[in-house]
Amino acid sequence: MPLAPTPKDAIQTDGTATLYRFRPAATRAPAGAAPLLLVPSLINRWYVLDLKPGASVAGALVEGGVETYLLDWGIAGDEDRYLSWDDVLGRLARAVRKVRRDTGAAKVGLLGYCMGATLSTIHAALHPDETAALVNLAGPIDFSEGGFLRHMVDPKWFDVDAIADAGNMSPSAMQSGFTALRPTQNLAKLVNYVDKMHDPAAREAFDILDEWATDNIPFPAEAYRRYIREIYQENQLIQGTHHVAGRRVDLRAIRCPVLTITADRDAIVPPRAALALAERSNASETEHLTVPGGHVGAVVGSRAARSLYPAMTAWLRRVLAARPAAATSASAVAPS
Repeated sequence: MPLAPTPKDAIQTDGTATLYRFRPAATRAPAGAAPLLLVPSLINRWYVLDLKPGASVAGALVEGGVETYLLDWGIAGDEDRYLSWDDVLGRLARAVRKVRRDTGAAKVGLLGYCMGATLSTIHAALHPDETAALVNLAGPIDFSEGGFLRHMVDPKWFDVDAIADAGNMSPSAMQSGFTALRPTQNLAKLVNYVDKMHDPAAREAFDILDEWATDNIPFPAEAYRRYIREIYQENQLIQGTHHVAGRRVDLRAIRCPVLTITADRDAIVPPRAALALAERSNASETEHLTVPGGHVGAVVGSRAARSLYPAMTAWLRRVLAARPAAATSASAVAPS
């Protein structure tokens, strides 16, 4: 079974980054609807959003008639150790401009996953007039609610400069932090694999997800330094003190519809960390969708096609095609 099965074309490169446009399916976006840009995490391979048939955020959106693009951050090399947080957000801004030029749209919707949601939120706050909608898919905003990962990088015992001064944060070092959240996870994976050895389809799905989970990439040192210090340790997004290229990031500037998606067993981004986006923004409409599973399983697990994809696609089709509406607030729970 191939990885990243949804047909796409590369339409722009920017350093290590590549912007993809997914080819439309039989169901097309309504005339005049804004396009959508998927923004994955900076430190994981992008294809978690297009993992395999039946487990693909991108595939579900394309099939649902959403005009969909994706920013692949690429793999940072040693020479990228000085790539800054501002540089990363600059690449996101250029990708958005390219999508606007490619479609002729005045605004672009953003769907960020994990750290990609944090970056998308910052971009939306800096560029509210060009953001049609914002989906926070399990992304942290209030880092005081960051759980054990926030505890691990507490400045009382975590010196980010000592790590960043040595160069890019290696995949193995980052993975050790996630392993510390669930020390028995590797053993549980092995037991689960043995249980499914008789089922070829389940075994193949396990192998594909495990391939992605072990295909980690470095975090550029300078971007890592600011992300840990200013976003994690100082919680600057919530404090209103974060700056990008000299501009203050004010979450209250976000006026577009906002959908926050949380997973009920997410140990990496606890729901309270993500829900702060709706609470702190001035969104014209806010909705909360909670789905079953953990941080990754909720997005690509067997229940995602039933619980996550239809609800997310329906919401995006509506808000990307809609004219601005009066401020409302709603909450929805997906079926398990």
